[in-house]
Amino acid sequence: MSHSDPARAIRVWDPFVRVFHWTLVSCVFLNFFVIDDGETLHEWTGYAASALVGARIVWGFVGSRHARFADFFPTVSTIRHHLRTLVSGEPDFHAGHNPLGAVMMLALMALVLGLGVTGFMQDLDAFWGEEWLQDLHATLASTLIGLAGLHAAAAVFMSHRERTNLIGAMLTGVKVRSEPNRRR
Repeated sequence: MSHSDPARAIRVWDPFVRVFHWTLVSCVFLNFFVIDDGETLHEWTGYAASALVGARIVWGFVGSRHARFADFFPTVSTIRHHLRTLVSGEPDFHAGHNPLGAVMMLALMALVLGLGVTGFMQDLDAFWGEEWLQDLHATLASTLIGLAGLHAAAAVFMSHRERTNLIGAMLTGVKVRSEPNRRR
């Protein structure tokens, strides 16, 4: 939902969404940068991340307004419109996820689930020691980290563009828009 003159403060992210987001960030960070591959803690942190995504998918159908997929599910036309506004500099405020943010969120969740499946498969007798599976798991992990970095950079960029602290909103649940700088 796009608005040309949104209210200055909008309650957007409910506690579940915020806890999900930061817990998933922690799981991904720990598994990629801190915990060694193959450790039991790595496996359980990966399963926790997959369970978080599963819970978020359910919340996407039964949760609060802006948490629901119906509120932000990206379509070709909404993505095209959003890209046009980005290029032209027109305002295109979205209370929840903008269309590109929605695509990113769905991609990140799919990658986490893919990591959960490929990680689980590595423990099965049928796939034990399969190099292609280990390589696929590593590629998914690297792709996840790359997209997470792009997601963070986009949040900073869109915060500046929209004059809205998006990172703060993921902490407080409220998007607050600042006044534009006016020249006298």
